Amino acid sequence: MSHLYENIEPTIIDDELVQKVLEEERTEGIEEIVRTEGFNLKDVKELQLSFRNILQIANLWQFENLTKLQLDNNIIEKIEGLESLVHLVWLDLSFNNIEVIEGLDTLIKLQDLSLYSNRISKIENLDTLQELQIFSIGKNNLTTLEDREEAVLQYQYHIEPLEQEEAEALAQLEDKQAKQRELEYHKTAFVEYLNGSFLFDSMFAEDTEAAKLACLPGVNDLLQTYREEFVSVCESLFNYGLKEHENREAEVSHFYEYLNEVLTANQQEGRKRVLEFENQSKKRLEEIHNATSYDIAESKRARYREDILQLSEALMGLEILITNQLEEILEEFKRNIAAVASTFMENVKGMMNQCRDLENHHHEKLMEISITTLEKSLKDELDVDLPAAVQRLLVDKNTIVNAVNTSHGTRLRSIDKRESDILSNIDHWQNSVTEKAFQNEIDRNRNRVKEIIVFIENLQEELESIKIPEPTE
Repeated sequence: MSHLYENIEPTIIDDELVQKVLEEERTEGIEEIVRTEGFNLKDVKELQLSFRNILQIANLWQFENLTKLQLDNNIIEKIEGLESLVHLVWLDLSFNNIEVIEGLDTLIKLQDLSLYSNRISKIENLDTLQELQIFSIGKNNLTTLEDREEAVLQYQYHIEPLEQEEAEALAQLEDKQAKQRELEYHKTAFVEYLNGSFLFDSMFAEDTEAAKLACLPGVNDLLQTYREEFVSVCESLFNYGLKEHENREAEVSHFYEYLNEVLTANQQEGRKRVLEFENQSKKRLEEIHNATSYDIAESKRARYREDILQLSEALMGLEILITNQLEEILEEFKRNIAAVASTFMENVKGMMNQCRDLENHHHEKLMEISITTLEKSLKDELDVDLPAAVQRLLVDKNTIVNAVNTSHGTRLRSIDKRESDILSNIDHWQNSVTEKAFQNEIDRNRNRVKEIIVFIENLQEELESIKIPEPTE
Protein backbone atom coordinates (compact mmCIF):
# COMPACT_ATOMS: atom_id res chain seq x y z
CA MET A 1 0.00 0.00 0.00
CA SER A 2 1.26 3.46 -0.84
CA HIS A 3 2.76 5.53 1.95
CA LEU A 4 0.26 8.22 0.97
CA TYR A 5 -2.43 6.33 2.88
CA GLU A 6 -0.62 5.93 6.20
CA ASN A 7 -3.09 8.30 7.86
CA ILE A 8 -6.13 7.00 5.96
CA GLU A 9 -7.99 3.78 6.73
CA PRO A 10 -8.77 2.30 3.28
CA THR A 11 -12.29 0.94 2.78
CA ILE A 12 -13.22 -2.21 0.91
CA ILE A 13 -16.43 -2.65 -1.05
CA ASP A 14 -18.27 -5.37 0.86
CA ASP A 15 -21.86 -6.25 1.76
CA GLU A 16 -21.79 -4.03 4.84
CA LEU A 17 -20.67 -0.99 2.87
CA VAL A 18 -23.20 -1.63 0.11
CA GLN A 19 -26.05 -1.98 2.59
CA LYS A 20 -24.98 1.21 4.36
CA VAL A 21 -24.81 3.13 1.07
CA LEU A 22 -28.20 1.92 -0.10
CA GLU A 23 -29.78 2.81 3.24
CA GLU A 24 -28.26 6.30 3.09
CA GLU A 25 -29.12 7.05 -0.51
CA ARG A 26 -32.51 5.37 -0.95
CA THR A 27 -32.37 6.20 -4.66
CA GLU A 28 -35.52 5.96 -6.74
CA GLY A 29 -36.93 2.46 -6.68
CA ILE A 30 -34.66 1.15 -3.95
CA GLU A 31 -37.13 1.94 -1.15
CA GLU A 32 -39.75 -0.38 -2.66
CA ILE A 33 -37.17 -3.04 -3.50
CA VAL A 34 -35.85 -3.09 0.06
CA ARG A 35 -39.33 -3.15 1.53
CA THR A 36 -40.65 -6.04 -0.54
CA GLU A 37 -37.60 -8.12 -1.33
CA GLY A 38 -34.69 -6.96 0.78
CA PHE A 39 -31.46 -5.85 -0.88
CA ASN A 40 -31.75 -7.48 -4.30
CA LEU A 41 -28.61 -6.02 -5.84
CA LYS A 42 -29.56 -7.11 -9.36
CA ASP A 43 -32.34 -4.51 -9.33
CA VAL A 44 -30.13 -1.59 -8.34
CA LYS A 45 -29.64 0.85 -11.22
CA GLU A 46 -27.52 3.54 -9.58
CA LEU A 47 -24.81 3.29 -6.92
CA GLN A 48 -22.94 6.14 -5.27
CA LEU A 49 -19.66 5.25 -3.54
CA SER A 50 -18.08 8.71 -3.42
CA PHE A 51 -15.90 9.88 -0.50
CA ARG A 52 -15.50 6.37 0.99
CA ASN A 53 -11.67 6.03 1.02
CA ILE A 54 -12.00 3.08 -1.36
CA LEU A 55 -8.58 1.80 -2.47
CA GLN A 56 -9.61 -1.13 -4.68
CA ILE A 57 -12.67 -1.74 -6.86
CA ALA A 58 -14.09 -5.17 -6.01
CA ASN A 59 -17.25 -7.15 -5.22
CA LEU A 60 -19.49 -5.32 -7.70
CA TRP A 61 -20.36 -8.39 -9.80
CA GLN A 62 -23.83 -8.65 -8.23
CA PHE A 63 -24.85 -5.26 -9.66
CA GLU A 64 -25.28 -6.72 -13.12
CA ASN A 65 -27.95 -4.20 -14.15
CA LEU A 66 -26.18 -1.12 -12.87
CA THR A 67 -26.29 1.86 -15.27
CA LYS A 68 -24.70 4.59 -13.16
CA LEU A 69 -21.71 4.22 -10.85
CA GLN A 70 -20.00 6.96 -8.85
CA LEU A 71 -16.56 6.14 -7.46
CA ASP A 72 -15.20 9.68 -7.37
CA ASN A 73 -13.18 11.20 -4.52
CA ASN A 74 -11.63 7.95 -3.29
CA ILE A 75 -8.04 6.62 -3.33
CA ILE A 76 -8.43 4.11 -6.17
CA GLU A 77 -5.16 3.28 -7.94
CA LYS A 78 -6.34 0.86 -10.64
CA ILE A 79 -9.43 0.45 -12.83
CA GLU A 80 -10.55 -3.15 -12.22
CA GLY A 81 -13.48 -5.27 -11.10
CA LEU A 82 -15.94 -3.71 -13.57
CA GLU A 83 -16.12 -6.55 -16.11
CA SER A 84 -19.64 -7.68 -15.18
CA LEU A 85 -21.19 -4.19 -15.31
CA VAL A 86 -21.99 -4.46 -19.00
CA HIS A 87 -25.04 -2.17 -18.78
CA LEU A 88 -23.08 0.71 -17.34
CA VAL A 89 -23.81 4.01 -19.12
CA TRP A 90 -22.30 6.53 -16.70
CA LEU A 91 -19.04 6.06 -14.77
CA ASP A 92 -17.31 8.64 -12.56
CA LEU A 93 -13.76 7.84 -11.43
CA SER A 94 -12.65 11.44 -10.93
CA PHE A 95 -10.44 12.56 -8.05
CA ASN A 96 -8.59 9.27 -7.54
CA ASN A 97 -5.01 8.05 -8.04
CA ILE A 98 -5.43 6.11 -11.29
CA GLU A 99 -2.36 5.97 -13.52
CA VAL A 100 -3.48 3.80 -16.46
CA ILE A 101 -6.71 3.64 -18.48
CA GLU A 102 -7.62 -0.07 -18.45
CA GLY A 103 -10.31 -2.54 -17.41
CA LEU A 104 -13.07 -0.91 -19.47
CA ASP A 105 -13.24 -3.32 -22.44
CA THR A 106 -16.61 -4.87 -21.53
CA LEU A 107 -18.38 -1.57 -20.86
CA ILE A 108 -19.55 -1.21 -24.45
CA LYS A 109 -22.66 0.81 -23.51
CA LEU A 110 -20.68 3.46 -21.65
CA GLN A 111 -21.63 6.99 -22.77
CA ASP A 112 -20.17 9.22 -20.05
CA LEU A 113 -16.73 8.58 -18.51
CA SER A 114 -14.96 10.92 -16.10
CA LEU A 115 -11.31 10.37 -15.24
CA TYR A 116 -10.78 13.97 -14.20
CA SER A 117 -8.02 14.68 -11.64
CA ASN A 118 -6.05 11.43 -11.63
CA ARG A 119 -2.45 10.55 -12.58
CA ILE A 120 -3.01 9.36 -16.13
CA SER A 121 -0.16 10.07 -18.56
CA LYS A 122 -1.56 8.46 -21.72
CA ILE A 123 -4.98 8.07 -23.35
CA GLU A 124 -5.36 4.42 -24.38
CA ASN A 125 -7.50 1.24 -24.21
CA LEU A 126 -10.76 2.92 -25.23
CA ASP A 127 -11.32 1.08 -28.53
CA THR A 128 -14.41 -0.86 -27.41
CA LEU A 129 -16.24 2.18 -26.07
CA GLN A 130 -17.98 2.98 -29.33
CA GLU A 131 -20.96 4.72 -27.66
CA LEU A 132 -18.85 7.03 -25.52
CA GLN A 133 -20.04 10.64 -25.89
CA ILE A 134 -18.49 12.49 -22.96
CA PHE A 135 -14.95 11.83 -21.78
CA SER A 136 -13.49 14.08 -19.06
CA ILE A 137 -9.69 13.75 -18.78
CA GLY A 138 -8.61 17.14 -17.43
CA LYS A 139 -6.12 17.64 -14.60
CA ASN A 140 -4.02 14.54 -15.27
CA ASN A 141 -0.38 13.97 -16.23
CA LEU A 142 -0.87 14.24 -19.99
CA THR A 143 2.38 15.73 -21.22
CA THR A 144 1.11 17.72 -24.20
CA LEU A 145 -2.07 18.84 -25.88
CA GLU A 146 -1.24 16.46 -28.73
CA ASP A 147 -2.19 13.55 -26.45
CA ARG A 148 -5.83 14.71 -26.53
CA GLU A 149 -5.77 15.51 -30.23
CA GLU A 150 -4.30 12.09 -31.05
CA ALA A 151 -7.05 10.42 -29.02
CA VAL A 152 -9.72 12.30 -30.95
CA LEU A 153 -8.29 11.04 -34.25
CA GLN A 154 -7.83 7.51 -32.98
CA TYR A 155 -11.22 6.95 -31.30
CA GLN A 156 -13.39 9.19 -33.49
CA TYR A 157 -15.53 10.62 -30.74
CA HIS A 158 -15.54 13.84 -28.81
CA ILE A 159 -13.12 14.07 -25.88
CA GLU A 160 -14.31 17.15 -24.07
CA PRO A 161 -11.61 19.42 -22.73
CA LEU A 162 -14.40 21.04 -20.72
CA GLU A 163 -12.00 23.37 -18.94
CA GLN A 164 -14.84 25.64 -17.93
CA GLU A 165 -17.17 22.81 -16.95
CA GLU A 166 -14.46 21.05 -15.01
CA ALA A 167 -13.51 24.30 -13.31
CA GLU A 168 -17.15 24.78 -12.35
CA ALA A 169 -17.36 21.23 -11.03
CA LEU A 170 -14.21 21.75 -9.01
CA ALA A 171 -15.54 25.06 -7.71
CA GLN A 172 -18.78 23.35 -6.69
CA LEU A 173 -16.85 20.65 -4.89
CA GLU A 174 -14.70 23.21 -3.10
CA ASP A 175 -17.82 25.18 -2.17
CA LYS A 176 -19.45 22.03 -0.80
CA GLN A 177 -16.36 21.22 1.22
CA ALA A 178 -16.15 24.79 2.50
CA LYS A 179 -19.77 24.65 3.63
CA GLN A 180 -19.13 21.33 5.34
CA ARG A 181 -16.13 22.78 7.17
CA GLU A 182 -18.23 25.77 8.16
CA LEU A 183 -20.97 23.49 9.49
CA GLU A 184 -18.44 21.48 11.49
CA TYR A 185 -17.14 24.72 12.98
CA HIS A 186 -20.68 25.73 13.94
CA LYS A 187 -21.12 22.32 15.57
CA THR A 188 -17.99 22.80 17.68
CA ALA A 189 -19.54 26.10 18.79
CA PHE A 190 -22.80 24.23 19.59
CA VAL A 191 -24.89 26.63 17.46
CA GLU A 192 -25.29 24.73 14.19
CA TYR A 193 -28.33 25.73 12.12
CA LEU A 194 -29.14 28.70 14.35
CA ASN A 195 -28.02 31.25 11.74
CA GLY A 196 -31.39 31.32 10.06
CA SER A 197 -34.91 29.93 10.29
CA PHE A 198 -34.03 26.24 10.69
CA LEU A 199 -35.22 25.91 14.30
CA PHE A 200 -38.39 27.87 13.56
CA ASP A 201 -39.16 25.83 10.47
CA SER A 202 -38.44 22.54 12.23
CA MET A 203 -40.80 23.50 15.06
CA PHE A 204 -43.67 23.86 12.64
CA ALA A 205 -42.62 20.86 10.56
CA GLU A 206 -43.13 18.67 13.63
CA ASP A 207 -46.45 20.38 14.43
CA THR A 208 -49.29 18.45 12.75
CA GLU A 209 -51.90 21.08 13.68
CA ALA A 210 -49.93 24.12 12.50
CA ALA A 211 -50.88 23.92 8.83
CA LYS A 212 -54.57 23.75 9.70
CA LEU A 213 -54.42 26.64 12.16
CA ALA A 214 -52.47 28.73 9.65
CA CYS A 215 -55.63 28.84 7.50
CA LEU A 216 -57.50 30.82 10.14
CA PRO A 217 -58.03 34.52 9.27
CA GLY A 218 -55.17 36.71 10.50
CA VAL A 219 -52.80 33.85 11.39
CA ASN A 220 -50.48 34.39 8.42
CA ASP A 221 -49.61 37.92 9.56
CA LEU A 222 -49.18 36.63 13.09
CA LEU A 223 -46.82 33.91 11.88
CA GLN A 224 -44.75 36.35 9.83
CA THR A 225 -44.15 38.58 12.84
CA TYR A 226 -43.39 35.57 15.03
CA ARG A 227 -40.94 34.19 12.50
CA GLU A 228 -39.01 37.45 12.17
CA GLU A 229 -38.67 37.91 15.92
CA PHE A 230 -37.83 34.26 16.58
CA VAL A 231 -35.16 34.10 13.87
CA SER A 232 -33.65 37.32 15.22
CA VAL A 233 -33.20 35.70 18.64
CA CYS A 234 -31.70 32.58 17.03
CA GLU A 235 -29.20 34.65 15.08
CA SER A 236 -28.22 36.52 18.24
CA LEU A 237 -27.64 33.17 19.93
CA PHE A 238 -25.66 31.98 16.91
CA ASN A 239 -23.35 35.01 16.93
CA TYR A 240 -22.94 34.81 20.68
CA GLY A 241 -22.11 31.10 20.40
CA LEU A 242 -19.37 31.72 17.83
CA LYS A 243 -17.85 34.46 19.99
CA GLU A 244 -17.93 32.25 23.07
CA HIS A 245 -16.37 29.40 21.12
CA GLU A 246 -13.43 31.67 20.31
CA ASN A 247 -13.19 32.61 23.99
CA ARG A 248 -13.21 28.96 25.03
CA GLU A 249 -10.52 28.11 22.50
CA ALA A 250 -8.43 31.06 23.73
CA GLU A 251 -8.84 29.96 27.36
CA VAL A 252 -7.65 26.44 26.57
CA SER A 253 -4.82 27.72 24.37
CA HIS A 254 -3.56 30.12 27.05
CA PHE A 255 -3.65 27.33 29.61
CA TYR A 256 -1.50 25.02 27.52
CA GLU A 257 0.90 27.83 26.64
CA TYR A 258 1.41 28.63 30.32
CA LEU A 259 1.63 24.92 31.15
CA ASN A 260 4.34 24.51 28.53
CA GLU A 261 6.29 27.47 29.93
CA VAL A 262 6.24 26.02 33.44
CA LEU A 263 7.21 22.55 32.23
CA THR A 264 9.99 23.94 30.06
CA ALA A 265 11.51 25.82 33.00
CA ASN A 266 11.38 22.67 35.12
CA GLN A 267 12.89 20.56 32.33
CA GLN A 268 15.70 23.05 31.84
CA GLU A 269 16.53 22.90 35.53
CA GLY A 270 16.54 19.11 35.33
CA ARG A 271 18.86 19.13 32.32
CA LYS A 272 21.13 21.54 34.17
CA ARG A 273 21.43 19.11 37.09
CA VAL A 274 22.14 16.21 34.73
CA LEU A 275 24.73 18.23 32.80
CA GLU A 276 26.53 19.18 36.03
CA PHE A 277 26.59 15.52 37.00
CA GLU A 278 27.84 14.39 33.59
CA ASN A 279 30.65 16.96 33.66
CA GLN A 280 31.97 15.26 36.77
CA SER A 281 31.02 11.67 36.02
CA LYS A 282 33.60 11.01 33.30
CA LYS A 283 36.39 12.09 35.59
CA ARG A 284 35.08 10.03 38.52
CA LEU A 285 34.62 6.92 36.38
CA GLU A 286 38.18 7.23 35.10
CA GLU A 287 39.45 7.59 38.67
CA ILE A 288 37.63 4.41 39.65
CA HIS A 289 38.90 2.57 36.60
CA ASN A 290 42.51 3.70 37.18
CA ALA A 291 42.51 3.11 40.93
CA THR A 292 45.67 1.28 42.04
CA SER A 293 44.02 -0.66 44.82
CA TYR A 294 40.69 -2.13 45.75
CA ASP A 295 40.26 0.16 48.74
CA ILE A 296 40.85 3.30 46.70
CA ALA A 297 38.53 2.11 43.92
CA GLU A 298 35.79 1.12 46.37
CA SER A 299 36.10 4.47 48.17
CA LYS A 300 35.72 6.37 44.91
CA ARG A 301 32.88 4.11 43.83
CA ALA A 302 31.06 4.79 47.08
CA ARG A 303 31.48 8.50 46.46
CA TYR A 304 30.06 8.09 42.94
CA ARG A 305 27.12 6.13 44.33
CA GLU A 306 26.42 9.05 46.61
CA ASP A 307 26.56 11.43 43.63
CA ILE A 308 24.04 9.25 41.77
CA LEU A 309 21.76 9.21 44.81
CA GLN A 310 21.96 13.00 45.11
CA LEU A 311 21.14 13.37 41.41
CA SER A 312 18.17 11.01 41.79
CA GLU A 313 16.88 12.97 44.76
CA ALA A 314 17.35 16.25 42.89
CA LEU A 315 15.46 15.04 39.82
CA MET A 316 12.69 13.50 41.89
CA GLY A 317 12.52 16.69 43.94
CA LEU A 318 12.07 18.73 40.79
CA GLU A 319 9.33 16.36 39.68
CA ILE A 320 7.52 16.67 43.02
CA LEU A 321 7.86 20.45 42.78
CA ILE A 322 6.42 20.61 39.26
CA THR A 323 3.65 18.16 40.16
CA ASN A 324 2.50 20.36 43.03
CA GLN A 325 2.79 23.46 40.87
CA LEU A 326 0.81 21.88 38.04
CA GLU A 327 -1.84 20.67 40.45
CA GLU A 328 -2.55 24.28 41.40
CA ILE A 329 -2.52 25.36 37.75
CA LEU A 330 -4.91 22.55 36.81
CA GLU A 331 -7.34 23.40 39.60
CA GLU A 332 -7.35 27.03 38.49
CA PHE A 333 -7.93 25.90 34.90
CA LYS A 334 -10.83 23.72 36.05
CA ARG A 335 -12.40 26.70 37.83
CA ASN A 336 -11.93 28.93 34.80
CA ILE A 337 -13.46 26.39 32.44
CA ALA A 338 -16.39 25.89 34.81
CA ALA A 339 -16.93 29.66 34.91
CA VAL A 340 -16.80 29.94 31.11
CA ALA A 341 -19.24 27.06 30.69
CA SER A 342 -21.57 28.41 33.39
CA THR A 343 -21.71 31.86 31.80
CA PHE A 344 -22.43 30.31 28.42
CA MET A 345 -25.18 28.12 29.87
CA GLU A 346 -26.89 31.02 31.63
CA ASN A 347 -26.88 33.17 28.52
CA VAL A 348 -28.17 30.31 26.38
CA LYS A 349 -30.99 29.75 28.87
CA GLY A 350 -31.79 33.45 28.74
CA MET A 351 -32.01 33.51 24.95
CA MET A 352 -33.99 30.28 24.79
CA ASN A 353 -36.39 31.80 27.32
CA GLN A 354 -36.81 34.67 24.87
CA CYS A 355 -37.83 32.05 22.29
CA ARG A 356 -40.32 30.60 24.76
CA ASP A 357 -41.71 34.05 25.51
CA LEU A 358 -42.24 34.62 21.79
CA GLU A 359 -43.91 31.22 21.50
CA ASN A 360 -46.15 31.94 24.50
CA HIS A 361 -47.13 35.31 23.04
CA HIS A 362 -47.85 33.68 19.68
CA HIS A 363 -49.91 31.02 21.45
CA GLU A 364 -52.00 33.62 23.24
CA LYS A 365 -52.70 35.53 20.03
CA LEU A 366 -53.42 32.33 18.13
CA MET A 367 -55.84 31.26 20.83
CA GLU A 368 -57.65 34.60 20.59
CA ILE A 369 -57.94 34.29 16.81
CA SER A 370 -59.11 30.68 17.11
CA ILE A 371 -61.86 31.49 19.64
CA THR A 372 -62.99 34.49 17.61
CA THR A 373 -63.10 32.39 14.44
CA LEU A 374 -65.01 29.67 16.28
CA GLU A 375 -67.62 32.15 17.48
CA LYS A 376 -68.07 33.57 13.97
CA SER A 377 -68.29 30.08 12.54
CA LEU A 378 -70.98 29.06 15.00
CA LYS A 379 -72.91 32.21 14.07
CA ASP A 380 -72.29 31.56 10.39
CA GLU A 381 -70.57 34.95 10.14
CA LEU A 382 -67.30 33.83 8.52
CA ASP A 383 -66.61 35.62 5.25
CA VAL A 384 -63.97 33.10 4.08
CA ASP A 385 -64.18 29.48 3.00
CA LEU A 386 -62.00 27.24 5.14
CA PRO A 387 -60.69 23.77 4.21
CA ALA A 388 -62.67 20.84 5.56
CA ALA A 389 -59.84 19.84 7.94
CA VAL A 390 -59.95 23.33 9.49
CA GLN A 391 -63.76 23.33 9.71
CA ARG A 392 -63.55 20.11 11.72
CA LEU A 393 -61.58 22.03 14.35
CA LEU A 394 -64.36 24.59 14.64
CA VAL A 395 -67.10 22.26 15.84
CA ASP A 396 -66.81 23.37 19.48
CA LYS A 397 -64.52 25.22 21.88
CA ASN A 398 -62.83 22.11 23.32
CA THR A 399 -61.76 20.90 19.90
CA ILE A 400 -60.18 24.15 18.76
CA VAL A 401 -58.59 24.83 22.18
CA ASN A 402 -57.10 21.34 22.28
CA ALA A 403 -55.67 21.80 18.78
CA VAL A 404 -54.09 25.13 19.69
CA ASN A 405 -52.67 23.77 22.95
CA THR A 406 -51.30 20.66 21.22
CA SER A 407 -49.64 22.84 18.61
CA HIS A 408 -48.17 25.01 21.34
CA GLY A 409 -46.83 22.02 23.27
CA THR A 410 -45.15 20.58 20.20
CA ARG A 411 -43.27 23.80 19.54
CA LEU A 412 -42.26 24.23 23.16
CA ARG A 413 -40.79 20.74 23.15
CA SER A 414 -38.73 21.64 20.09
CA ILE A 415 -37.36 24.69 21.90
CA ASP A 416 -36.68 22.63 25.02
CA LYS A 417 -34.84 19.98 23.02
CA ARG A 418 -32.63 22.51 21.25
CA GLU A 419 -31.76 24.12 24.56
CA SER A 420 -31.08 20.73 26.13
CA ASP A 421 -28.78 19.78 23.26
CA ILE A 422 -26.73 22.96 23.62
CA LEU A 423 -26.45 22.62 27.40
CA SER A 424 -25.55 18.96 27.10
CA ASN A 425 -22.83 19.76 24.56
CA ILE A 426 -21.24 22.50 26.66
CA ASP A 427 -21.36 20.25 29.72
CA HIS A 428 -19.66 17.49 27.76
CA TRP A 429 -17.04 19.95 26.53
CA GLN A 430 -16.36 21.18 30.05
CA ASN A 431 -15.89 17.65 31.39
CA SER A 432 -13.81 16.41 28.47
CA VAL A 433 -11.43 19.38 28.33
CA THR A 434 -10.71 19.29 32.06
CA GLU A 435 -10.47 15.49 32.21
CA LYS A 436 -8.03 15.55 29.30
CA ALA A 437 -5.82 18.13 31.03
CA PHE A 438 -5.75 16.17 34.28
CA GLN A 439 -5.15 12.85 32.50
CA ASN A 440 -2.31 14.39 30.48
CA GLU A 441 -0.63 15.43 33.72
CA ILE A 442 -1.09 11.98 35.24
CA ASP A 443 0.49 10.41 32.16
CA ARG A 444 3.30 12.98 32.08
CA ASN A 445 4.15 12.45 35.74
CA ARG A 446 4.09 8.66 35.38
CA ASN A 447 6.37 8.76 32.34
CA ARG A 448 8.75 11.26 33.93
CA VAL A 449 9.16 9.19 37.09
CA LYS A 450 9.79 6.10 34.99
CA GLU A 451 12.30 8.04 32.89
CA ILE A 452 14.21 9.18 35.99
CA ILE A 453 14.26 5.64 37.47
CA VAL A 454 15.58 4.12 34.22
CA PHE A 455 18.20 6.87 33.89
CA ILE A 456 19.45 6.33 37.46
CA GLU A 457 19.48 2.54 37.02
CA ASN A 458 21.62 2.92 33.89
CA LEU A 459 24.09 5.07 35.79
CA GLN A 460 24.28 2.48 38.57
CA GLU A 461 24.76 -0.36 36.09
CA GLU A 462 27.54 1.57 34.37
CA LEU A 463 29.23 2.13 37.72
CA GLU A 464 29.01 -1.51 38.77
CA SER A 465 30.36 -2.70 35.41
CA ILE A 466 33.75 -1.00 35.90
CA LYS A 467 36.47 -3.48 36.76
CA ILE A 468 38.49 -2.62 39.81
CA PRO A 469 41.50 -4.31 41.46
CA GLU A 470 40.76 -7.41 43.50
CA PRO A 471 40.80 -6.92 47.26
CA THR A 472 44.12 -7.77 48.94
CA GLU A 473 44.09 -10.92 51.11
